[in-house]
Amino acid sequence: MKILVAAIILAYSFIPQNISEFTKGANGLLESQVNNGLVDYAAIAKDPAQIKQLYDEVGGISLEGASDAEKKAFYINAYNIVTIHQIIQNYPVKSPMDINGFFDKNKHKVAGASLTLNELEKEHLLKDHFDARAHFVLVCAAMSCPPLASFAYQADQLDQQLEERTREALNNPEFIQVDKNKKKVRISKIFDWYKSDFTKNGASVLQYINQYRSEKIPESYKVGFYEYSWALNKQ
Repeated sequence: MKILVAAIILAYSFIPQNISEFTKGANGLLESQVNNGLVDYAAIAKDPAQIKQLYDEVGGISLEGASDAEKKAFYINAYNIVTIHQIIQNYPVKSPMDINGFFDKNKHKVAGASLTLNELEKEHLLKDHFDARAHFVLVCAAMSCPPLASFAYQADQLDQQLEERTREALNNPEFIQVDKNKKKVRISKIFDWYKSDFTKNGASVLQYINQYRSEKIPESYKVGFYEYSWALNKQ
């Protein structure tokens, strides 16, 4: 009898998880634990069952038959859930950079594949489902990352959600630091690290940014980069 029960449990563990159920769960976590782009890691760490369940669901998702939008939304949500889970596993911690291999060595099961965060981002999202706006919704657990949304990304709302979050980031005076007196603008190192993603159509980085700004930055302004803060994006 014990063998039969164990076999049933083992078989059930390999049933692919449903994307919509995972998205609903991720939305619930983010809605309750994210405020103004910052995460209440302390609260999650006190009761880590929900983030652990979501992390396990990321690994068990089947993308067979999923649309491009469903895959893209899933990979964005998966990245953010894996990031939070990895912080909780090491909490308390002051920065993701204090965790060895956080981005480039530690492997996670994502839709059946074993991936690092870098591989998830570069090989499965930006390569297969390229959208430069993804840089403003993938959150690396650091203060200089774009603010984390307090909701999960939905396939049927994805374009609108990406557009809104990109506009919010690129009009944020902390993320895009304009000095009118000195005719300078300091921007995130994201635009340096991933420059080719923003200049694919021959436009400059500044021209890309201006597409989403309500107040355009003059082309004559000198562009520089501010120091990236890797301090934890905690509440």
